[in-house]
This record gives sequence, C-alpha cells and structure tokens, in this order.
Amino acid sequence: MKIVIATQNRGIVGGVETYLQSLVPALMESGHDIALVYEHVPADPAGPTVDPRDARLPVWYVEELKRSSGHLRELMDWAPDVVYSQGLDSVEINQNLQENFPTVLYLHGYSATCTTGRKCHAFPSIRTCTRKFGPACLLLHYPRRCGGMNPLVAWKMFQTQSARNAQLAHYRSILVASTHMYSEMQRHGISADRLHLLRLPLSDLSHASPATPRIPSGRLLFVGRLADVKGVDFLIRAVPHAEKKLGLKLTLTIAGDGSELPRLQQLAAREGIAAEFTGWVDNSRRSELMRRADLLVVPSLWPEPFGLVGIEAGNLGLPAAGFAAGGITDWLIPGSTGEIAPADPPTVEGLANAIARALASQDHYSSLCRGAFEFSRRFTLESHLAELEAILSASAFASKALITPGVAS
Repeated sequence: MKIVIATQNRGIVGGVETYLQSLVPALMESGHDIALVYEHVPADPAGPTVDPRDARLPVWYVEELKRSSGHLRELMDWAPDVVYSQGLDSVEINQNLQENFPTVLYLHGYSATCTTGRKCHAFPSIRTCTRKFGPACLLLHYPRRCGGMNPLVAWKMFQTQSARNAQLAHYRSILVASTHMYSEMQRHGISADRLHLLRLPLSDLSHASPATPRIPSGRLLFVGRLADVKGVDFLIRAVPHAEKKLGLKLTLTIAGDGSELPRLQQLAAREGIAAEFTGWVDNSRRSELMRRADLLVVPSLWPEPFGLVGIEAGNLGLPAAGFAAGGITDWLIPGSTGEIAPADPPTVEGLANAIARALASQDHYSSLCRGAFEFSRRFTLESHLAELEAILSASAFASKALITPGVAS
C-alpha cells in the first residue's frame, strides 16, 4: 500500500512520535510505500525524526500545503491508498485529506470530544468528565473550571473541537489504545464496524527476562509531565502516609518538567520527604531510573487515554501503583502488575495504601515484578503491525461511498 502518515510533529516530542519512529521503518520493511505530512518543524534540525532520514521519504509540511497549490498537487499526484492520521491541529488540511483519500485516525487523546482536551473538571476538585461533547460543555466551562477564564479563548476552543467532532464521521476507521477510549468513542456515536481497539506497542521488547527482583528499599519513581492533572501533589503527600504504613523511609524520584515544578518542589520540602527532581530525561536515562526504582507511581487524576509508561516499566520488571483512572486499568491489574487506588474520588490515603500494598511483602512484590514483566510481553510491534495492516487495507480498498456526517449533541 501507499500510506501517508499525518502527524503533528516530525521531531521526537513524546509518545506519539516514539510510536511512529518504530512503526514507519516496520511498515517500510513490510513492503509499503510511506510518505509523511507533518505540522511542526523539529526544534532540533539535526535531531531524530519519525521518518528515517536516510530513507528520503516524500514529505510535506502543512504550512506549505496551505500556501501552495503546487505542494498540494504533489501530494495528490503521489496518490496514497490510505492516510494514517495521528490527529492534526489543522482542521482545514485534515478535511482536505478526508475528502480526497480514505483516512484512518489513531485517536491518542480527547481531541474532538472535549473543549480543552483534558476530559476532566477542576472544580470542586479534578474529576473525570463523562459527558458527550456538545453545547452543554461550553455552558459548564466556567462552573466546572474546565479550562482558562478567557471567554474568547474558550469559544474558539469549542469551535475548533466542534469542527473536529464533525470530522469523526468521515474517517474510514478510528483506532484507540484502551477500553476506556473505546467506550468514549462509542458514547460519541462511532459504530463498531469503524471502531478498533489497537494497543500501542513497545518500541523495545528485547529483554528476555525481568531483572532479578530485589528486596524493595522504598524507591518510588514518577515519569511524566508536571501538570496539575498528573496528580504528583497527591503522590508527594501520600509518601509520609505510606512510610508510616510500611515502617520504611521512602525516596521519590520525579522525572519530568512542567508548570507545576516550583509548587511541587515547595510541597516536597514542606512534607519533609526525600525527593529528587531530575527534569526531563531521555529514553536511556528513563530506563536507568526504572531499573533502579522499586515502584513506578502513576497518580494521574485525569483519565489517561492509556499510559504506555506503565508497560515500559513492566518491560523492565517494574510494577506500578496508581489511581484507577481512564486507560490505566487496562494494564494496572491489582495484585498482578501492581496495586491500584480508587479514583472516584482520588485520595492521598488511597494512593498511600496502594503503594504500601505493593511494597509490604517481599513475596508479593516479587510476584508483581514477574506479573508486570509477563504482561508487557503482549505489546509487541509485530502483533500491532499485523492488526494495523489489516485495518488500513480494509479502509483503503472498501467502498468509496460517503459516510453520513454525524451531529454532536
């Protein structure tokens, strides 16, 4: 097949780009012709990209497609069989692709189903929102503190997401990574014949066996953005409670950066916990931190679409603890791959209890290490690729009949 990969970033920014970085070469090795449409120029021109630089793939920059009919004609002349989109910011280019080619969307987040993309309320506390996207979202934006306080910005965001929501009806197929996201799309009217649950693969499954389980010494690890919805403040406040339950001094490594960093550093000092803030870390450093840790903690307050970090940790024999929010429950299985805390509502005490259960017994902890590792074996690139190829092929060569647009309510 001739496949256009449409994505926001050409450079490696996060999980989506890491996924494509392993997927693109795999598709090429399977005999497919690949091209790329991207929106944002890499911050480091010499840095790694989702497309192998030595492959010299056909590449189109969205801003050039907008400005030049010549570039758009080049894309049309390349004549892809299918577009595999990771979600574009540009509603205009997305519509153009949909109108000209069979298009498949991998929905990595809540674009098109939430005004802010956070899918949670902030007042009276951060809680998952289960509403279907529609005008009521705009009415509740301020009472539930869904986003900023600028009404013009809120209106513009709502208009953009309304346009994206309307475009959902025109994808040949929509792929999601978790049962939570599958339910989210069902609630928004996506029929079962167009909706597919396709787990994200691990880019590296080279470990033949988990690291030798160690005697847990209380080393906790968080990896991710330092934003309010990530719940790192809950984790910091849970540490003293967990220490009392375990009779063990805990250390916490926080690998990440974001707007919450100064507040979290102050909170850790007030709580008197042993906390190290490393800033952003690359893949190699992250793996090193995971090998040194006893427990990954994923205290997300928002409904994570999936949370691949938990599978990445499991691949190194590292179990996890966290709130039962969103797609996390697809891989965080209590008593098997880690321990879980209730998320309705999330509490500091509940998270402390989950941490303590994971670390209290050597036998139980060793079982969690094995369980996390064995579960991670399911997320192979080979199985992902086989399912994806079948979906793309069916979408590319199915009837060209138009799908009737849906209406958000």
